[in-house]
Amino acid sequence: MIIRVGIDEVGRGPLAGPVLAAAVHLPQPIAGIADSKMLQPARREELALLIRQQASWALGAASVAEIDRLNILAASHLAMRRAMRRLLALLPAEPDEVLVDGHLDPGLGCRTRCIVGGDATVAEIGAASILAKVARDRLLARLGRRHPAYGFERHAGYPTLAHRTALALVGASPHHRRSFAPVRRVLEAALAAQ
Repeated sequence: MIIRVGIDEVGRGPLAGPVLAAAVHLPQPIAGIADSKMLQPARREELALLIRQQASWALGAASVAEIDRLNILAASHLAMRRAMRRLLALLPAEPDEVLVDGHLDPGLGCRTRCIVGGDATVAEIGAASILAKVARDRLLARLGRRHPAYGFERHAGYPTLAHRTALALVGASPHHRRSFAPVRRVLEAALAAQ
């Protein structure tokens, strides 16, 4: 049996929350898998449930502190390595091939092929994108309940007008990425006003 693993991450662009990655091995095809961004939320949830039931999978994350310390690209790669390490413990053998969405090798320590747009063309990567997006969206919805002023449950931390307005009015939460320019500007303005 050939073991193929797909890896993708979500959450590089938001101003808040961690970056999440998923690693997935599909022992059999699952109909309907596609780039998570192209799927309606209800369909993503349905597919995520099927993937969790039928595939071997693992998640990895890099925290806001790690994003601020390393930079978003390095933190994304760290999340991918964490997901891969967790998945390896679940597989019967080393993967024959690891397919990563994008053009930069995240340093997994195994044979890796990078595929730009892979979340739309490779089922394993698409499955990884679905699991990572569903998990991150749920996490940001929980943060939205704890910090209602920001509307995280509506925009998942992305820099929408409503989010940037709330950030300017309320200031940054502990979940905001201080190294990102819009957040940094708000923090600098608050410091200057003291």
